Amino acid sequence: MVASPQKTPKIMVVFGTRPEIIKMYPVIKALEESPFALYTLNTAQHREMVDMFLKTFAITPHQDLDLMQSRQTLAGLAARLMESISPILEQEAPDMVLVQGDTTTVMMTALAASYLKIPVGHVEAGLRTDQFYDPFPEEINRRVTGQLAMLHFAPTPLAAESLAREGVASDRIFMTGNTVIDALLKTHERFPDVNYPSTLGVPEGAPLILVTAHRRENWGEPLIHICQALLTLCEGQTDLHFVFPVHKNPVVRDIVYPALENHPRIHLVEPLDYVQLMDTMRRSRLILTDSGGLQEEAPALGKPVLVMRETTERPEGVAAGTARLVGTDIDTIVEQTLRLLNDEAAYSSMSRAINPYGDGTAAQQIVAALANYFGV
Repeated sequence: MVASPQKTPKIMVVFGTRPEIIKMYPVIKALEESPFALYTLNTAQHREMVDMFLKTFAITPHQDLDLMQSRQTLAGLAARLMESISPILEQEAPDMVLVQGDTTTVMMTALAASYLKIPVGHVEAGLRTDQFYDPFPEEINRRVTGQLAMLHFAPTPLAAESLAREGVASDRIFMTGNTVIDALLKTHERFPDVNYPSTLGVPEGAPLILVTAHRRENWGEPLIHICQALLTLCEGQTDLHFVFPVHKNPVVRDIVYPALENHPRIHLVEPLDYVQLMDTMRRSRLILTDSGGLQEEAPALGKPVLVMRETTERPEGVAAGTARLVGTDIDTIVEQTLRLLNDEAAYSSMSRAINPYGDGTAAQQIVAALANYFGV
């Protein structure tokens, strides 16, 4: 499976959300130091958070589509992506398009490239929950992209096995680890200590929990339950502080702010840049989240993760003991959080578990696989 190049192969990296930028940052930097020609395209599926992280990582896209609209629908976004990306692919004629993860940007870019017979490389391929609509629409996006991709960069052996079961040829699957570990390590090298929580008034040494909650399946009643659980925990733990970066989506903010904004130890903040987020994670006792990326990042810092979802496409962390599914039931969230706050043995068993998501060399392995594919 080797293509004979007639010119320097051009790799187009497409992204549009905060997680994509975090996980593609190491790949972009590795490509900049490689023999490939690099072209970066930002769809800006999410506008403000994308801009924040581009600044942190010093990435200037070659083109920015600025596609985000207020309260955008999945169908509307998908249509705008297809119409906007297709002419750029025709004009730039890349030899390979790289996408990461499970966003609408990823799926529609893969489809647009496939229509033009441009090979697609999928970073973080093979994640599955076996529940078609959970998480929604990410599980659909991953599966469709998996059918369209030429090269599959799987973060774990389990992800590689999932691809093999779906019929992907073994010479198209590369088990690389997750690029988020590369990004984490690079960021800590550049910004070793900023003590962001102290700027919010969190006392030094006070127990701290980082919270993130924004996923579509938790909109409405589940998010209300999450907020009630935080208030219950504050009532019983008088020195406990929470840092809760609140997603920009009005559906999230309209629930979180009325429920929590008046509590002095629940610090509601705007979405954090990567340095602030990593620093807060490092200083937290544990993480409460419905995010996918934090399930991978926190174990690298020795932080237990309670996942406020019913399913996870990252079961490796649960199997390794670094993460635990707690759903959105108030009593379960409170019980499991108190267990980690007060039971040192339970905490140690999770915080010292081996991180299953890689060693920080994923980006180099991806570029090496591309070099082999193109015979560079």
